[in-house]
Amino acid sequence: MSETQATVDKSGNRVRRMFGEISPRYDLLNHLLSGGTDIYWRWRTVRAAAPEGDAPILDVCTGTGDLAFAYKKKAGDTPVIGSDFTHEMLVLANSKQPSSSKQPVEFLEADAQQLPFAENSFQIVCVAFGLRNVADTMRGLKEMARVCRPGGRVVVLEFSMPQNRLIRGCYRWYFRHILPRIGQLLARNSQFAYNYLPQSVSEFAQGETLSAMMRDAGLSTVTFRPLTFGIATLYIGVK
Repeated sequence: MSETQATVDKSGNRVRRMFGEISPRYDLLNHLLSGGTDIYWRWRTVRAAAPEGDAPILDVCTGTGDLAFAYKKKAGDTPVIGSDFTHEMLVLANSKQPSSSKQPVEFLEADAQQLPFAENSFQIVCVAFGLRNVADTMRGLKEMARVCRPGGRVVVLEFSMPQNRLIRGCYRWYFRHILPRIGQLLARNSQFAYNYLPQSVSEFAQGETLSAMMRDAGLSTVTFRPLTFGIATLYIGVK
């Protein structure tokens, strides 16, 4: 389904409040509800779009920083910045900094629709499971492309709906009936975040539709590959 058809409420205040409320259990539930597969997906992302040289890397909608930390582990001395507009998430991200790190990940509060960086600043601009939460998807993609260097890559890791009918049916049943109950039980919140999750995934652009949006945002050579039967999809576009 295209982004223009979305009906789920992704207003900035609602999304910020929702993630602020679930932040204390966010990492636990990510790993629990995905069976730890989210760690593998981030590993695949860093491997598929590996750092090259010492130009900085930006992770938008960083949440508690897992993708930023995965890139930092691979990038060594290369600067890595994680940005998010939910303060509570960034507090947790900073608390996860390795004590031995000589050059920690820099976390800052910023909206993905209005990034506080100059054009052509980063070799990689990435986002994991956050693009569908941006109120204006195209505006977010254009900002990611704007701050990416020519020849650099914009990387999107996002949930998707499996194409196989049997797997898709099982996935939807889990998403609609099991995940919201576990999520609400372990991370009680007034915004019903784990009902929002399946709604936002089912309504979000995927595959060729999202690839076309990335091209319209100023990227070329956009490729995508399904991960774990299509439960997630990795998109890479070159500026």
